[in-house]
Amino acid sequence: MSGPAVGLAGLACRLPEHRFAQDQLKAAAAQLFAGRMPELAGRLGIFDRAGVRSRHLALPLAWYLEATDARERHLRFLREGERLARAAAEEALRRARVAPSRVDLVISVTSTGALTPSLDAHVAERMGLRADVARLPVHGLGCAGGVLGLARAAALARGGAGVCLLLVVELCSLALRPADASLTNLVACALFADGAGAAVVEAGGGAVRISAWGEARVPQSLEVMGFAAEQDGLRLMLSPAIPGLVRRHLRPCAERFLARHGLALADIDRLAIHPGGPKVLEAVAEGMGARASDLALAARVLERFGNVSAVSILLVLERLLADPDWGRALAVAMGPGFTIGFVLLER
Repeated sequence: MSGPAVGLAGLACRLPEHRFAQDQLKAAAAQLFAGRMPELAGRLGIFDRAGVRSRHLALPLAWYLEATDARERHLRFLREGERLARAAAEEALRRARVAPSRVDLVISVTSTGALTPSLDAHVAERMGLRADVARLPVHGLGCAGGVLGLARAAALARGGAGVCLLLVVELCSLALRPADASLTNLVACALFADGAGAAVVEAGGGAVRISAWGEARVPQSLEVMGFAAEQDGLRLMLSPAIPGLVRRHLRPCAERFLARHGLALADIDRLAIHPGGPKVLEAVAEGMGARASDLALAARVLERFGNVSAVSILLVLERLLADPDWGRALAVAMGPGFTIGFVLLER
């Protein structure tokens, strides 16, 4: 890509204080769906197979077992999401050695909460960012939002937007619909979690450069994953076809993306994979021929934090950046659409 070099100057993630072992959440699900879900005892084994040992949730466990309306969930997203985003942003700016007054653009990415004014406005207000800071809220990218958010920030920084502060917030637990006794809802209860991440992106290079970015959408896949509106909230769509799509499309899409920049998979030292779940990671291994070290990093993030949707790839990248043993890395995440996002990082 032509234009000035773009640097990833700082990155940080923040998680809610409420941390639960997977067994605690399994017991809570058993209580929540007791008498309402067929073959519940056998289906609870999903928690044991999810590859998760612990997760962070925005609120105490008892809160999720009580009936709450849309207004209450909205207010919780505003309060908890803004708090986590601000904490991640402050740490990312500190790591980048960038003063808040230097931020020119704030991009906020989420799929689990809808705010007007958007999350970036709330964070800008609380952090005391300049009154002329530009804002760009992005909604609906799902698990691909972290990678595609970095891509948007890099493109805008290269185009002259100045210092870009990316905020990624997902409070997946607030999408829980207690009345939905479906297998998909149980899978969500076994897998998803909450958190926030932030990144500082600016033109001028740096220790880590964002060299290229891109995405590929698989046609006729709109209903593979995402949310559908129901009377009591948003119903998660999570098709069992996802691993098959990953096996068929990920490698060809990655090879086409890299070829546009004169590279091949053999030129990539590390893959940073969004840890969507064990079946997704298995599909990545089979489809991409991924190395054990690449999958191990994603699996460790899944084990410790669950699937935090768009934030998960930032958790992976935070750990990858602390590892000096690579020169070129490819960040990959899949989201609704069915869309695969790529960001190429170089040292």
